[in-house]
Amino acid sequence: MVCRIGARKIHNMRDLRSDALLDRSFRVSITLKGLHALLETIGGIALLMIDPQTLNRFLLTVLHEELSEDPRDFIATHLVRAYQSFVSGRKHFASVYLLSHGAVKLVLVVALLWNKLWAYPLMIIMLAAFIFYQLYRFALTHSLLMILLTLFDLIVIVLTWLEYGKQRARRQFESPRTSQF
Repeated sequence: MVCRIGARKIHNMRDLRSDALLDRSFRVSITLKGLHALLETIGGIALLMIDPQTLNRFLLTVLHEELSEDPRDFIATHLVRAYQSFVSGRKHFASVYLLSHGAVKLVLVVALLWNKLWAYPLMIIMLAAFIFYQLYRFALTHSLLMILLTLFDLIVIVLTWLEYGKQRARRQFESPRTSQF
């Protein structure tokens, strides 16, 4: 009998530790998503406001020394190509993409941090849609960054799903109690 009670206590302590770890993991991942969304929103606004010539001067100033030492520098040449592609008509697309992506994620992250139940499935759906887009972009660019972002989004989806199940169960458990009073 004592052995069963002790085993149950150990099992309950493990459950509490794993729940606490999942809670922390969820909160950290959502906070990182929120910071990323904030940076995207700020970046989208900056892209709309910054003159392409000013951006060109800044980029050339920053990369001048690197390109003078090695004209084939991998990072510098990719930044120059990305800028040229950006200026050739993708500025508005990039700014609208960053603003919409960032704003939607910011709203959902705040709602998740406030434990709004409706935000959990919406976050999962939104991240799944972005994953499909990121995989499409990866197929075109073979960017390691796209794969890393996709893996992070998959982790956030799993953590959001687990937290959603926990929040729903908690609310179902609490609602009969509150209806008695």
